[in-house]
Amino acid sequence: MCNKKIATVLVPNYKTLKLTKVCLRLIKKNTDLKKAHVIVIDNDSNDDSTKYLRNLKWIELIERKGIKGEGGPMSHARALDLALAKVTTPFVIAIHTDTFVIHPNWLNILLHPFENKNVGGVGSWKLEIDGFLKNLGKKIEYFFKIFLNKEINRQRFDQNYHYIRSHCAAYRVSYIRAIKSSFSDGNESAGKVLHEKMKQAGYEMIILKSNYLNKYVNHINHATQAINAEFDIRSAGKILKNYFSYMNKKEIISILKDDHLDN
Repeated sequence: MCNKKIATVLVPNYKTLKLTKVCLRLIKKNTDLKKAHVIVIDNDSNDDSTKYLRNLKWIELIERKGIKGEGGPMSHARALDLALAKVTTPFVIAIHTDTFVIHPNWLNILLHPFENKNVGGVGSWKLEIDGFLKNLGKKIEYFFKIFLNKEINRQRFDQNYHYIRSHCAAYRVSYIRAIKSSFSDGNESAGKVLHEKMKQAGYEMIILKSNYLNKYVNHINHATQAINAEFDIRSAGKILKNYFSYMNKKEIISILKDDHLDN
């Protein structure tokens, strides 16, 4: 692998200046940029986050014009596709601006499984770690719904319905192109159809355990939407509480003060 760039990291941005600063500065701090190229796709923010990105010399910035009525999830997926078309490295990694790389070995952890040539993707279904009581509650809810013959959200309860989500997702680029897929394939959530097509083509898709991956990468679930008033999302109050709690950590405050990481 030497000093040749082996991975391209894709980071869509939409009006999340503070999150984007932390996200990119942590990438800069914890990544060997001789091995990784970083592309940030601004989704027509037209705000201070766009101005901030324009001043970063160590990233490649793509400014994407929004499409009226396309919605947040689809604009996110299409932004990833816009950057994917420019990728020349063997591997591509998608993350969100509310995904923080906290350990310098994070890149190796995601790429090591690709030593098996049959592996097409590596990442996570979710990065939040559920406690004992929450897991117990899920099991009770599942059996209660079966007992009452109520509709079950398969993605919530059945791991066979899980897929590698774009908050932390690595792929072998040649396999994506071989199956002619993309992040926005099927106009579904980013990576959902791509994951299924990879499996159908016989490639192994590895979903890492949250308690393992969290040692290297953290994610404030749905923070990118919760801090934007234009998005009306469920449990926004709880998400914002998690957001403020994380952003007030001493090490995060230190990152926000360290402007040298932008150079």
